[in-house]
Amino acid sequence: MDAEGRAPGPTLPPAGGGGLEPLAGVPGTARTALLTPSAEVLEFDDEEDDLEVFSKDTSLAEANSFSPSMPISPSSMINQYKFEDEPELKDLFITVDDPESHITAIETFITYRVVTKTSRGEFDSCEYEVRRRYQDFLWLKSKLEEAHPTLIIPPLPEKFVMKGMVERFSDEFIETRRKALHKFLNRIADHPTLTFNEDFKIFLTAQAWELSSHKKQGPGLLSRMGQTVRAVASSVRGGVKNRPEMFTEMNDYMETFSHKINVLDKIAHRIYKEEKEYFNEMKEYGPIHTLWSASEEDIADSLKGVASCIDKCCKATEKRMAGLSENLLPIIHEYVLYSEILMGVLKRRDQIQSELDSKVDALANKKADKDLFSEEIGKLEDKVECANNALKADWDRWKQNMQHDMRSAFTNVADNNLRYYEEVQHDALN
Repeated sequence: MDAEGRAPGPTLPPAGGGGLEPLAGVPGTARTALLTPSAEVLEFDDEEDDLEVFSKDTSLAEANSFSPSMPISPSSMINQYKFEDEPELKDLFITVDDPESHITAIETFITYRVVTKTSRGEFDSCEYEVRRRYQDFLWLKSKLEEAHPTLIIPPLPEKFVMKGMVERFSDEFIETRRKALHKFLNRIADHPTLTFNEDFKIFLTAQAWELSSHKKQGPGLLSRMGQTVRAVASSVRGGVKNRPEMFTEMNDYMETFSHKINVLDKIAHRIYKEEKEYFNEMKEYGPIHTLWSASEEDIADSLKGVASCIDKCCKATEKRMAGLSENLLPIIHEYVLYSEILMGVLKRRDQIQSELDSKVDALANKKADKDLFSEEIGKLEDKVECANNALKADWDRWKQNMQHDMRSAFTNVADNNLRYYEEVQHDALN
């Protein structure tokens, strides 16, 4: 099936800062981890070794200081990637809701309602309502990557879930996927280039049979195989000879980012798991004290008071758990997926660069017609330049979004923790 007042928080960098500094305020012990921003070592007990993750390594911050020295050719298509000229007024609103189960003779799957409201002139109507299944979202993502190989396409939730974590048809899983699909479409809608992609428009407006017909118009199997063969050949040739330094720095940044965000994802899930175990244990104590009070008349009032306090603490803990599952876990995991996407984007940029390098080498070795290769090299130079500038602009935009999302997530967690302890302390004193 295919399914979906402010208190001081961790120390965070200004919006324009570089690196993964928003992660530096996260410690590593379970229940108090998100309250102690000064910790630098993430400690795991049992079979896990201590992981020195949030050290004073400045490599990420340094990786933000790029100094590109790329010439701008009038013949390139760079102007279409001027992301700073984004519209101030939102004119495209998308909602993903109403999951619906479908059972056929060969499969069971979930579809989601996608409602689009817009004031754009290129749309024939101001409102659309269609139903889409997960594989339709996968198709859209692949088409966006095909059309914009060096833009950062937002991630989709994974197709499969880990066995034993959650049931694939459960309401919890479907709702989590729905939220992720909603965010995926809205991130595309907010992107200054992707939002005008023709396949995106078709995805939002076409009925199921129309979308199915449009899918069949894509590149055939042989074409896709040819692209795969070229990608493999590029990787076999080894590293890119003339890669600009800024992209080497991007690659180093993403390797460090990927490691740290994956560790943080693991820690966040462990915190949630321990919090849930604590909550389940605490739920049992309230009724125990209530029953106990029935057999101890002398201390019955005190026992009932303890039971009432435990019940209130359970409710406060449940709200804190909801805050983690809604405001922290999805954000961190989304950037785990983003790290994989960024590495793929950098590889595609290198493949374009490698294709240019091979043509230049062939011309230098006089293995082909010079006039023909000179023309091809000119086109590839424009393609590389366009790809470089597209990635550079999208990279800056992505980092700003990442820093904003991380800052918001951890600030929300800090606020929730403060409210939790204030509420628990109030209950204990009354």
